[in-house]
Parts: sequence; structure tokens; C-alpha cells
Amino acid sequence: MTSKDGKKKAKIKVEDGARKAPSEPAEKHEMTEEEMIEAAKRAGAEAAEAEIAQKQQQDMIDLEARAVEAETRLEDAAKAAGEANDKLLRLQADWENFRRRTAAERLAERERATEGLVANLLPVIDDLERAVDHAEGSGNSELTQFVEGIAAVHAKILSVLEKEGVAVIDPAGQPFDPLEHQAVGREERADVYDETVAQVYQKGYRMGGKIIRSAMVTVTFGGPKRPVQESGAADSDNAERAE
Repeated sequence: MTSKDGKKKAKIKVEDGARKAPSEPAEKHEMTEEEMIEAAKRAGAEAAEAEIAQKQQQDMIDLEARAVEAETRLEDAAKAAGEANDKLLRLQADWENFRRRTAAERLAERERATEGLVANLLPVIDDLERAVDHAEGSGNSELTQFVEGIAAVHAKILSVLEKEGVAVIDPAGQPFDPLEHQAVGREERADVYDETVAQVYQKGYRMGGKIIRSAMVTVTFGGPKRPVQESGAADSDNAERAE
């Protein structure tokens, strides 16, 4: 081996030794007491913040759950209130219908009772009127007080019936109305319009819009025709009474 080769080998060994030489360890930094306290404070603060954040999140979840529950209860309460209100309205409507129906039934019953009373009194009223007419036509002065007494009783009866809504149908001289009059005869008269009531043999009676008894009359014929205006007015009155 030459000296030159020996130098190269020595150089390589030196370089390898340089690479293999361990580096000196870095100097370690030891924390001071103040730094340790500060680090502990930061760790405590971070832990507290994390705990607070977690609690706030849980509180928010609880609040949302309570809000949903409260909303559900409110909807249920509103539904129950609506159902209760509907029931109340139905009860009020039923009561109002019952009240009206009862009032109508009472009125109808009263009218039927009055009609029955009037129907039973009509023959008595007819007899009183015939007695007065007969006594007045006799010319007997001794019957004057008797006639006056009968007339007073007759007037009182009619007054009571009038208070109950009963009206007398005495249509002498009026146009014939088939809704209120019953023709029992005809009279030829040239001095009055056709279809005029000439005589009333028996008065009629009505209560409200109902005819209790038609008037028995005779009707004229052979005279002039009644003007259209008067005939139309009579037809209008008939229609109103029929309603």
C-alpha cells in the first residue's frame, strides 16, 4: 500500500468519526414558579370555559324541549277551548230554538183555546143580537130597559173578544170577499156595483189572520161593474189576509 492510499483511509476514518460523534444535548428550560402558576391558571380557565359552554349547551337543549312541550300544551289547550266554545254555541242555539218553539207552542195553544171559546160564544152572541133586533123592531116601549141591558152585555162580550184579537166581520155595502164571506143568496140591484154585499144574515169573526166564521151574506148582480182600482185594492187586501 502506498502512503497516498494510507492518507485517504485515515481521512475517511476521521470524517466517519466526526459524523458519529454525538451532538451535545440542548440545554433544558426549567419553568419558574410564576410560569407554573400562570399555566395552571390558563388550564383552569380553559376547563371552566369548557364546562360553562357545555352547561349552556345543555341548558339550551332543555329550554328548546320545554318550549316544544309548552307549544304542544298551548295547542292542546286552544283545541280544547275551541271544542268547548263550539259546544257552548250549540247549547245556546238549542236553548234558543227550545225557547222559540216553546213560546210558539204556548201562543198556538192560547190561540186554540181562544178560538174554542169564541166558537162557543158565537151562538150566544147571535142570540143576543137577534133579541135586540126583535125587541127594537117590536116598538114596545116596555122592552127598552131590557134591550139596553142585553145591548150592554153584548158590548162587553165584544170588548173582551177584541182584547183577544177577535174582530167582527160585518161587510154590508162592501165588495164581496170569498175569503171572508159566504154567499147564501143573490139580489138584483141596478143602483150598486155587481158583487156587492147587500145584506148580512150572520156576522163573521176573525182572529188575527184566521177566519173563525165567515159572514153569511147576499150578493148583488145586475148593476155596473166595479172600477178596476177598487177591485185591485180589494184583491190586495185579500192577499194580505191570506198571508
